[in-house]
Amino acid sequence: MRKKDLVNNKKESLIKFLEANLNGVTHKKIKNLLKYQMIEVNGKIVTNANYMLNVGSKVAIYFEKKVIPDFNLEIIYEDKDLIVINKSNGLLSISNTKEKEITAFRMVSDYVKKYDRKTKIFVVHRLDQGTSGVLMFAKNVVLKELLQERWNNIVKKREYIAVVEGNVNNFGTIKSYLKMNKAQIVYSAKNKEGAWYAVTHYKCLKAKNGMSLLEVNIDTGRRNQIRVHMSEAGHPIVGDKKYGSKSNPIGRLALHASKLWIVDPRNGKLLKLEADLPQEIKDIVK
Repeated sequence: MRKKDLVNNKKESLIKFLEANLNGVTHKKIKNLLKYQMIEVNGKIVTNANYMLNVGSKVAIYFEKKVIPDFNLEIIYEDKDLIVINKSNGLLSISNTKEKEITAFRMVSDYVKKYDRKTKIFVVHRLDQGTSGVLMFAKNVVLKELLQERWNNIVKKREYIAVVEGNVNNFGTIKSYLKMNKAQIVYSAKNKEGAWYAVTHYKCLKAKNGMSLLEVNIDTGRRNQIRVHMSEAGHPIVGDKKYGSKSNPIGRLALHASKLWIVDPRNGKLLKLEADLPQEIKDIVK
C-alpha cells in the first residue's frame, strides 16, 4: 500500500493542509481521498475537509484502498454469472455511513477483478453484520434483476441456525408486522400500515445450560426479522445486546445463515447453497 506520512506545523484546516502538501493532486481527488476514508489524523480516520489540525498533528495519506483485515473469503459456489460466499461474522454485506471499504461486497469485487478487470458484481440479498453464512452476489445486472424479481417464488429454503437464551418449546411459528423506529430498532407493530409482514418458523434442536439451539426457517426476509421475533418471544439470540440478550459467551451474534436453496432461474434446477455452522456456535450447547 502506498502511503505518505506528514506532520502539520501550524493550525489550519485539513483540506488546506492536503492541498499544500499534495502537489499535482487535484481538489476532486483530495475530496475523494477524504470521502473514501483514506486520510487519518493521529491514527483516526477523518472525512471532514474542514477538520482543524493542531500543530504537530500527524496526517497519514493512503493512495490505495485499505487492506481488509482478519476476514477470509470462503467461496461456496461460483459460475460465470453467480458467486456465493460464507460471510464472516462482523463483516458488513455492503458499505454504510460508517464503513465504506471493509465489506463482503468489496472482497468479492476484488476477487473477481483479479481474473477480469471488467467484471462487476451486484447485491442480490444481504445479511446483518453480526450474522455469518450464505451470501449471494450476481456477476451481471440481468441475473441480479431476475433473481430479485422472482425471489419469493424461487427461494425454497432459507434456513438459519441460532442459539437463544432460555428453554424453547419444541417448535412454533411467529407472524407479525414489523416497523423500524428512528433509533433503527425493528419491532412488531399493531398497525399494518407502512409495516413489513414477517413469518418465522423455529424448531428446537437442543437445549442446555439455559440456552436453546434452534433451526429457523423464514418465509420472508425482513430486516432483523429473526432477532426481533425471538426477542419478542422472550428468547433473544445470544450475543444480541440490541434486542435484549444478557449473555455473550462467544463474543458474537449466535446467528448463522446455514442454507439457501433456490430454483436457478437460468435452468430451473434446484441449487442448494449451504455454509457449515461455525465451531464457536456449535460449542455453546455442546
